[in-house]
Amino acid sequence: MVATADESSSESQRDEEVELMGRVADGDGAACRILVDRHLRSIMSFAYRMLGDINEAEDVAQETFLRLWKTASRWEPKAKLTTWMYRVARNLCVDRLRARRELLVHQLPERADPGVGASAELERNERDQAVTRALGELGERQRTAISLVYYQGMSNREAADVMEIQVDALESLLSRGRRNLRKQLEQAEPVSKGSAETETRR
Repeated sequence: MVATADESSSESQRDEEVELMGRVADGDGAACRILVDRHLRSIMSFAYRMLGDINEAEDVAQETFLRLWKTASRWEPKAKLTTWMYRVARNLCVDRLRARRELLVHQLPERADPGVGASAELERNERDQAVTRALGELGERQRTAISLVYYQGMSNREAADVMEIQVDALESLLSRGRRNLRKQLEQAEPVSKGSAETETRR
């Protein structure tokens, strides 16, 4: 059977990952920087969705790559390297969530878009903050599933591999997570509108 273009590309990427990790295991800093440049942004984004704090997300991303550097010689290409990295990042996030009683939600303001009016920019930021807060109210497994699939763009199979569960269990988490997220946002909306009306009357 002839391999498809996607299969050939995936196989080529896997071979490159094995080669880079072999170099990292030999202490090649340049190979490690390639992996950091390639994956840092996505790992930070995932950690932020899990923790709701940009500073903690940076710490998790740094620790993830530090562990990659230290354990490269023990890494085995049974799963994709990205799957391994997301597992490490997820475990680090879970440790941090367990160490605090409530989720802290901080969000750096996005850089202003000159093509967007001030009111539209404010509305977008408020919407983003509402989603982040709502995510923080979900259970860790539902939050992880939604973050991996909807924010990191993983397939259900890839996300299930990261979480080390079956695909049907992942789909169940997504279904419950979406339902609970929608409920959280619906509950928050009247409060936001009420606050806005109060400010308008002042």
